Amino acid sequence: MPISIASYGNFINYLFWFKISVVIVFFVSCKDKSPEIDYLITNAMVYSGELVDPSLLDIGISGEYIVFFGDSKSTGINAKNIIDASGLFLCPGFIDPHTHLDRDLSGPDYKSNLSSLRQGVTTVFAGNDGNSPLPIARKLEEWERNGIGTNAGLFVGHGAIRRMVLGLGAKQPNVEELEEMMNLVAKSMEEGAFGLSTGLFYAPGSYAKEEEVEVLAKVAASYGGIYDSHIRDESSYSIGLISSIQEAINIGRKTGIPVHISHIKALGTDVWGKSKEVIELIESAQKEGIDVTANQYPYLASKTSFRATVIPRWAEDGGNDAMLERFKNNEVKSRLLNEIKENIRKRGGAEALVFSEAENKLYDGISLKKFAELRKLPEAEAAISILAEEPNLGVISYNMIEEDLKNFMLKDWVVTGSDGGSGHPRKYGSFARKIGNYALKEKLISLPFAVHQSTAKTADLLGLEKRGLIKEGYYADIVIFDPKKYIDKATFESPYEEAEGVEYVFVNGAMAIDKGHYKGILAGKALRINDFE
Repeated sequence: MPISIASYGNFINYLFWFKISVVIVFFVSCKDKSPEIDYLITNAMVYSGELVDPSLLDIGISGEYIVFFGDSKSTGINAKNIIDASGLFLCPGFIDPHTHLDRDLSGPDYKSNLSSLRQGVTTVFAGNDGNSPLPIARKLEEWERNGIGTNAGLFVGHGAIRRMVLGLGAKQPNVEELEEMMNLVAKSMEEGAFGLSTGLFYAPGSYAKEEEVEVLAKVAASYGGIYDSHIRDESSYSIGLISSIQEAINIGRKTGIPVHISHIKALGTDVWGKSKEVIELIESAQKEGIDVTANQYPYLASKTSFRATVIPRWAEDGGNDAMLERFKNNEVKSRLLNEIKENIRKRGGAEALVFSEAENKLYDGISLKKFAELRKLPEAEAAISILAEEPNLGVISYNMIEEDLKNFMLKDWVVTGSDGGSGHPRKYGSFARKIGNYALKEKLISLPFAVHQSTAKTADLLGLEKRGLIKEGYYADIVIFDPKKYIDKATFESPYEEAEGVEYVFVNGAMAIDKGHYKGILAGKALRINDFE
């Protein structure tokens, strides 16, 4: 039977409205089912990394990035995982600009970097104090191949380059040798180093003149790097604390490179109380237009090599074997003992020097004073005696005062850094101690300030893009901690105790710590300065 024109029109009309209904249902369905994100963190007190008061907000994570920052109830966000962070504080993952963790990150037992993660640190830098692995590219590629628990970057070490080109002697480079050193800095920067580090207190870096460092810093500056310096003298060993700060500033003035003074301090009885003079000097340079910052660990004792603490640099000329030969040389021994005695005094006396990481565990944790009594030797003679047995012995040196520590901590150009290495609680506790003790407990500094100096400020001085802030489009490096429990537990007697109070840590969007438990993942990235050009 033929279809009437009226019936055909009704059919077309039906199809039209059917299609419209399908479209409406589709869009309503899409609205009700927003794209799923990986994690939604709700009810967190958020310290964004900026110098602003915290807010109660929700954070969304998808893949490696923060994709939402606000009130999730009004947006209809769907998430695969929801974390209720009620009563907890959320911050950007902390950034540690000065560590000695390159060996940890390279070893199967420690590459997770739990000493950092347990504090909420998600990014670390190594190759400091002039001592870096070489080539830079090889180490970064190794970390990528084997996996690391936190993000990590490297400086190229002036001391490492000097050893490679000039050996361990107190010589000065000729034109060809200096050019070789410049080429090594350039190659390292091209491979991803974030700048040049120096350890001018330590041999062989200590043998370099300012002009040598200036030339190499200028190369690093041409690649956008910074000058990270353990200055020549934090005390009164050689040119003195003030002159050493001036040397670092001069290098910045002559080359234009940003200067970063590593673990700023006034070390030893001769310079206690000089923090105000150091601060005035640095802030005067800043007014001149020189970019000067510093990092600090919140402890009154340092850790370094016992040899560097008591032995004058001239006695180290040529390396360890040459030093041991001088110990046997009666012609130089009198001078050596006198200088050792003076260096012990500058450090606060033999009782303030406590051995750490000794190969002979009988010496671990005892002072030079106690060791001298056991050996029935004068203290300077005892120092030579133990170094003849253990030339690489470490020492905890109780050599700072609270007034100087606090004066530096209050400055907005001083960021948090651990100088983390074995045998000192700073490796396991620096960030937890600064925030848990000096911000939350003592209230010397505000919590927004403490977080800023551990995140955004550090990211800015290092040139790290999309890290250091809680912000949409930034990498999801995040720490969530309980403010009632967050504190360092490591002490000088028990330096390997992990910090407490961190509930969750995300590294590049992956959950590394869940309800206080490490999940066994290695989500860190090997960072290169070239990544941020």
